[in-house]
Amino acid sequence: MTSQSTATDDRGTRARFNGVKIFSATMAQERDRLGERITEWIRQNPSFEIVDTIVTQSSDEAFHCLAITLFYWEPLGG
Repeated sequence: MTSQSTATDDRGTRARFNGVKIFSATMAQERDRLGERITEWIRQNPSFEIVDTIVTQSSDEAFHCLAITLFYWEPLGG
């Protein structure tokens, strides 16, 4: 038996997912490469279907943090 979760997006749509991947960066150079890291992860996991994405930005006096959270459906063999 597999566990299934749901998330509700800003439109009220329920998206089914069974995996979450978080990419985050604080330093400017890391933030500049964040898209490349995400693209590479997606290429390495072609069977994963991205069902929702949340972008979060936070900052204080010294740092700006960017986090991109991907919710995905991974087909499970069975």
